[in-house]
Amino acid sequence: MRKAMAALLLMLFAICVPALPQESKKLTIGTLLSMKRLSDVRIAPDGKRIACTISQASLEENTFNTSVWLVSPDGAMSRFTRGKGRDWGPQWSPDGLQIAFMSDRDGKSQIWLIDTTGGEARKLTGLSTGASGALWSPDGAKLAFTSTVYYRCGDEEANRKRLEEEKSGKVKARVYDSLLYRHWDHFRNDTRSHLFIVPAKGGAARDLTPLSPYDVPPIDLGGNRDYAFSPDSREICYATNTDSPLTLSTNNDLFIVPVGGGEPRRITANPANDNQPLYSPDGRYIAYRAQKTPGYESDRYCLMLYDRATGKSRALTESFDRSVDEMMWAPDSSRLYFTSEDRGFMPLFTVRTDGGPVTQLMEKSFNHGFSLSADGSRMAFIRESSCSPPQIYTADRLGKSPVQITRLNSELLSGITMRPAEEFRYEGAEGATVHGFMVRPPDFTEGKKYPMVLMIHGGPQQMWSDSFGTSWNPQFLAAQGYVAVKINPRGSDGYGQKFKDEINRNWGGRPYEDLMKGVDYLISEYQFIDRDRMAACGASYGGYMVNWIAGHTDLFRCLISVAGAFNLTSKYGATDELWFPEWEFGGTPWTAREQYEKWSPHNFAGSFKTPTLVIHGARDYRVPDTEAMAMFTALQRQGVPSRFLYYPDEGHWILKPLNLELYLDTIKEWLARWLVKGK
Repeated sequence: MRKAMAALLLMLFAICVPALPQESKKLTIGTLLSMKRLSDVRIAPDGKRIACTISQASLEENTFNTSVWLVSPDGAMSRFTRGKGRDWGPQWSPDGLQIAFMSDRDGKSQIWLIDTTGGEARKLTGLSTGASGALWSPDGAKLAFTSTVYYRCGDEEANRKRLEEEKSGKVKARVYDSLLYRHWDHFRNDTRSHLFIVPAKGGAARDLTPLSPYDVPPIDLGGNRDYAFSPDSREICYATNTDSPLTLSTNNDLFIVPVGGGEPRRITANPANDNQPLYSPDGRYIAYRAQKTPGYESDRYCLMLYDRATGKSRALTESFDRSVDEMMWAPDSSRLYFTSEDRGFMPLFTVRTDGGPVTQLMEKSFNHGFSLSADGSRMAFIRESSCSPPQIYTADRLGKSPVQITRLNSELLSGITMRPAEEFRYEGAEGATVHGFMVRPPDFTEGKKYPMVLMIHGGPQQMWSDSFGTSWNPQFLAAQGYVAVKINPRGSDGYGQKFKDEINRNWGGRPYEDLMKGVDYLISEYQFIDRDRMAACGASYGGYMVNWIAGHTDLFRCLISVAGAFNLTSKYGATDELWFPEWEFGGTPWTAREQYEKWSPHNFAGSFKTPTLVIHGARDYRVPDTEAMAMFTALQRQGVPSRFLYYPDEGHWILKPLNLELYLDTIKEWLARWLVKGK
């Protein structure tokens, strides 16, 4: 249930065509899994080349082969690293002569360096606990990174010994005295993520937060990157959460620590979330994001400026009714650029440091992964849409005149037809305007009836966007002959904070009504939708909503519930982050029992009639797997046609290629069984 899932597993490239032939080459599971995936786009300091990460599935090894690539101004791509393991996260040195990257080619993730002219890479770190998140200092003399260490161990030798003891010990039991003892898909033990410094020329890494029981970056609710060097390379600002118990707090704060070592100093006192610090190039300010409401993870993020001379902060986007996402400084420190979700898109915005209105620089497009050249004259970023998977674009310093410079997967996708997403709006619950997208089948023919698949997003404070994906891909569903529909009901990002807040303590109320009114609108407005052959599917909160739908309507021919909550009280007792349910339902199950009971799908299981596919991973500690088991039991006990796809080796998301292949194939078969074969 995290915003983070909105951006997970992006990929692909295709050309949108308004008019399509009767027969066309269609997007298949094999094609989806064969495509190269783009991430980590970083423009060189001189703006002439771009480094990026390319991943591709290996079904033989059931993993993704990942390497660093370089892209020339004309779009020519060349593989730059060729290690045996995975290479990712390229970072240009300030002088542009080296690239730091992460690699697990020796078995554990470490920082490696390679000259930009080529040659052999050399390992910079060798910690027994590994390394991640390499970041160059502005003077190029050192790199910051994080490592998950046993926080009571004071040095590398003690950590190495502790790891060996855990590996060789015959008793695997764990003892805990407090929450939070597991998170997402792993148990925490006595480990914490710490901030380290290592000389770029090699040498021992040094822990800047030694013996600290707090995580840097914070375990969750962080920003794009939660630590940054000052322009003079003498200090680092980072985000962490020092509250206890951690499972109840969203109170990330910013701290400053000298690079040479010393006691960290807190610079924010906001009781809500502060994250993503970024020093201005002139050293005067630290920009960061801040929320106002403690305990509410989906509160609006405002762009803040901390004045290093006065120690005071002020808001730059107070009147901007959207959340700030990624951000960058202009080289002259006069303005900041940032992205924000807006009505199904992700444009680029800018605001001046001396005040003034927020200005939108890009219209109706979905963009992310921005980086700037050293002089700020060029920016590189990723752009995608529902029918055009991620590619690298460049633009001028204000994001104008964007140019697509890569054609990743063009040969693989040659001839595949994908229709662009069509926007629609209608009146939802309480008269609110609700927005969505629809993708027609590639062989769409006027006068013909088509089944419809309603896709319900997770979060719940996320947003269906005009973007591509793998696990929930509207083009893949459209290729099977369905009209794929993505609706952003109450609670969705990108439509103002009030619209988002109106899901709080109302999970099965306004959002459900928004969705059902959307279905009514579509089948009345578009005669090609077959009202007798419709399905609904979703993951995380979307899975919850599918479970809720199962007990409240028989409108759909079949349902697909992935990682969805079934009994809100039992889920509360086994989930990892308690601030989330306590905010959403106004307390605990014993202090706000009415809310938990009112919106819990299990209380309506006696009305289940619709055939339902249930999918879950055993390592999902956000929505524990017993929720899916209980849902499946309720279906089976009442004789409702149902199927349970269970992954012992997956968490909240399905990540391994072979598992993803089975996931997509099972969904395809289930929909065909009830929407095509059962017509």
